[in-house]
Amino acid sequence: MSDWDADRYDDRHGFVSEYGRDVLDLLAPERGERVLDLGCGTGHLTAAIADAGAAAVGVDRERSMLAEARAAHPGSAFVRGDVRALPLRESFDAVFSNAALHWVPEADAGRVVREAARVLRPGGRFVVELGGAGNVESARAALRAEIAARGLDPDERDPWYFPSVGTYATVLERAGFEVTVARLFDRPTELDGRDGLREWLRMFAGAFLDGVSDPEAVVDAVEDRLSGRYDPDREAWTMDYRRLRVAARLAPAASGRPAERTL
Repeated sequence: MSDWDADRYDDRHGFVSEYGRDVLDLLAPERGERVLDLGCGTGHLTAAIADAGAAAVGVDRERSMLAEARAAHPGSAFVRGDVRALPLRESFDAVFSNAALHWVPEADAGRVVREAARVLRPGGRFVVELGGAGNVESARAALRAEIAARGLDPDERDPWYFPSVGTYATVLERAGFEVTVARLFDRPTELDGRDGLREWLRMFAGAFLDGVSDPEAVVDAVEDRLSGRYDPDREAWTMDYRRLRVAARLAPAASGRPAERTL
């Protein structure tokens, strides 16, 4: 995925952070806690954590997202970095993430979780929601089919990691976490407007489209394949979202050694 457009992200895809507010209930941040938000994007949920009285730090690798986050939420701290190698040495009470970790390749999922364990205090919480097994399967299948029809390898372009409950629980347990909540559920999501799917593809399916000689033809073809998901009466597309929501606690022996605070 490349060239995230922060303005378009907030304008056309604000449902991402809005749905994420449900995950905050599971996190239940408390006044005085230190919370790290992985893949914070434009920072709306980082700011919501801070509003609860916690000291929130957001981390993201996209400069445009961080610029928007800092402009919109000057009271919160935002750091540029890769969630697979966090540029932090602090001891946090909780690590949080919404709709971000499914962008990390499957081979690196364990690195993310181990990094979370490194910066958490003993007994610290890990609360995340990401795309789960079967997420946006209709769009993913259509994109893969169109890429393959053009003689390209869809496996090389598919950017998403949508694990099952069992797969992700295993990743967490190997890093020393005790899983307390793990739930995979359907969450049909509407994309408003006749161009809603096209906007979604341009924002989230860039890895499939980058470098293709006829990206708009791919978008047209995917739209045709998914035409049954469009309701002309409501002028909305319905996407087959499935989410994996997980909460875990770090066993004391698995935590990283607390170090000096750097922020």
